[in-house]
Amino acid sequence: MAEVTRRSVTIFDKQGELVERPDLESTSQYDAGDKGVYRHYMQKEIYEQPLAIKNTLEGRLSHGLVNLDELGEPAMKLLEQVKHIQIVACGTSYHSGMVARYWFEALAGVPCDIEIASEFRYRKPAMRKGSLLITLSQSGETADTLAALRLSKELGYLGSLAVCNVHGSSLVRESDMALMTRAGVEIGVASTKAFTTQLTVLLLLVAKMGRLHGMPEKTEHDIVHALQALPSRIDQMLSLDKTIEALAEGFSDKHHALFLGRGDQYPIAMEGALKLKEISYIHAEAYAAGELKHGPLALIDADMPVIVVAPNNELLEKLKSNIEEVRARGGQLYVFAAEDAGFTSVEGMTIIPLPYVDELVAPVFYTIPLQLLSYHVALIKGTMSISRAIWLSLLP
Repeated sequence: MAEVTRRSVTIFDKQGELVERPDLESTSQYDAGDKGVYRHYMQKEIYEQPLAIKNTLEGRLSHGLVNLDELGEPAMKLLEQVKHIQIVACGTSYHSGMVARYWFEALAGVPCDIEIASEFRYRKPAMRKGSLLITLSQSGETADTLAALRLSKELGYLGSLAVCNVHGSSLVRESDMALMTRAGVEIGVASTKAFTTQLTVLLLLVAKMGRLHGMPEKTEHDIVHALQALPSRIDQMLSLDKTIEALAEGFSDKHHALFLGRGDQYPIAMEGALKLKEISYIHAEAYAAGELKHGPLALIDADMPVIVVAPNNELLEKLKSNIEEVRARGGQLYVFAAEDAGFTSVEGMTIIPLPYVDELVAPVFYTIPLQLLSYHVALIKGTMSISRAIWLSLLP
């Protein structure tokens, strides 16, 4: 309970006793609510991502290594003991956690599971020995994620680490450790920079944990180099905005869309589908491309655009096979592909060649064109203002 006057704030506990709280200085920018030259907050926040990622990396990279001394020495000792990671999150944050699962296992060699927080909190999970709980939330006040954190304490997890954008939030206060994303205030209905900065922080954590668990130093150097180059790569990506805006016209009269990806791009396909339905009200689904033949292929026709994320990685040839399956059904394909991936635009398939980016950070990079596509489709359909009105109506 608090007594608030023009001159002071006095806080009391449940027994009515006076308690002291430390003063916390807000890091919000005074101009965060100013759209500036941008038409909508979502557009502004898409374009702020290179700076948001730079801010998130500041002070955390040194001489080719990751520096997370902010966690403290006891935290480092705890991270050395981790034998398993359990990630819980909701919505967009769940998708960033899915990417992190690939990274933790492939790069750091640490087993990792992820679950939607609203599912985790209502079942009786069997805890694995030496398990660290990682929670992801932009606000730090997501009710289901907080409940999952509290459940983990009852179950005796080794420890808890929050990845969050808001200092002093409930999630940060109640977790054993916290890494802040430094995305700045996010006002747009659809999360953009909070997602990409979550991925940035998670990759930093993967690098640090990997080194604690035997990952070669060269891999850490590679991660650092890729992260340092990422903001400028995203700037290059944003120069394709007009190209992506032109593509959006083909979605204005559609009622369904399918997003495809493989490996760590599958969660990015899921994020793209979420963004499209969230602000344009087009029904969109995402599938791991290898699952096409197990159902969704039957729905594909010329009226269902299929969006594919196709970096040049070890799964590219398998993805090309999936693309041919879609073409055989008469589907209209939009392929966001690495410029050296060997694709050519043909009838029924539009290729959007993207600049080079290191495979390590490709999930962050390939998110950007899907954000832009969703934004421009919503503009054409006139649903940007509607989605914000609905969002405001849900606020308490």
